[in-house]
Amino acid sequence: MAMTRQQTGAPAQATAWLVLWSISICHMINDVMQSMLSSIYPLLQAEFSLDYTQIGLLTAGFQITASLLQPVVGSITDRHPQPRSLPLGMASTFVGVILLATAHQYSMLLAGAMLIGIGSAVFHPESSRVARIASGGRFGTAQSLFQLGGNFGQSLGPLLAAFVVVPLGRPSVAWFAVAAALGAAVLWRVGDWAEGRRRAAKATPAPALTLPRAVVIRAIVVLAILVFTKNIYTAAMNSYLTFFVIDRFGLGTQGAQIVLFLFLAGMAAGVMLGGIVGDRIGALKVIWFSILGVLPFTLMLPHVGLVATGVLCVVIGLILASAFPAIVVFAQELVPGRTGTIAGLFFGFAFGMGGIAAAMLGVLADATSIRFVFLLCSVLPVLGVLTIFLPRLSRLEPGAA
Repeated sequence: MAMTRQQTGAPAQATAWLVLWSISICHMINDVMQSMLSSIYPLLQAEFSLDYTQIGLLTAGFQITASLLQPVVGSITDRHPQPRSLPLGMASTFVGVILLATAHQYSMLLAGAMLIGIGSAVFHPESSRVARIASGGRFGTAQSLFQLGGNFGQSLGPLLAAFVVVPLGRPSVAWFAVAAALGAAVLWRVGDWAEGRRRAAKATPAPALTLPRAVVIRAIVVLAILVFTKNIYTAAMNSYLTFFVIDRFGLGTQGAQIVLFLFLAGMAAGVMLGGIVGDRIGALKVIWFSILGVLPFTLMLPHVGLVATGVLCVVIGLILASAFPAIVVFAQELVPGRTGTIAGLFFGFAFGMGGIAAAMLGVLADATSIRFVFLLCSVLPVLGVLTIFLPRLSRLEPGAA
């Protein structure tokens, strides 16, 4: 039975499904733009004669920019909530997409990637707070629905790249800026709604830590390591899976994009299931299953044929992604009243570590081979055993008051 009261003891309001769906759709738009960047890497490689290191630096420019800003934005908005800042993040993404479409040199590509990163840094902490406000106590489900939009957007990116950008050329990327403009308009309305809720709840006292500080710090560190492990693997798949299947199976660019779509579609399904199941069986059980349960499949992936690779991409994406909503909800319960900081830290940490990993894996792939990179990444989920150091939170257990 899902919780029906906020941790502060205030009665939970009804779930605002329209708001949740609105920010989920805007998350989809935001992440389509992000996914578009990695999906057109083969096109950019051919047009600008890029090596793997430069491709990794593009991912790093986007993700590290978002990583550095997201925790800062989250911390500031915890003290001074700014729900009306949401459309500004989408505006930054809009400009970044236009730059990607019109760039004539590598530095412009890098600037476009960084502007998309800034858009994510503004969007994620505040929209995650709005998802929690609109949850009506269904924290896992709300977080999953919010993240579902992002993962669905990431899965659409490769298909749009394969069937729109590749046939029509890089300038066609500019058409997707129209979606960013529409997203900014929707977020303006969402910001107004959230501002009304914020003012209504302004007199509510801030909740305090319910666990010893040392236990909280240890748990946050463990969760950060789990996110680090997950996102190194995800960075390898997002940035280099297309190159891996082209190298291993001789696929063309469109065929490779379809394989990447299978992985990202699996992640979209997994992120939705993770929150819903977490509300019913507990977030900790979902984290255990996701981080360790994916290990047999990642170990198999570098050694199987093309059809099995497609199947494993779906399975790995589904299991791996199911952990993230549970991790975010678990961390938000550990540090009550710091929803934006936690969202900024974990979304930012996810982006930043993924960016660093992408750059390092690109250097490693240039020095060795893309197949060696996938062999190395296949063992990363073993770090999921660190979940044993996480405390049990009775309020996240099914049936808790």
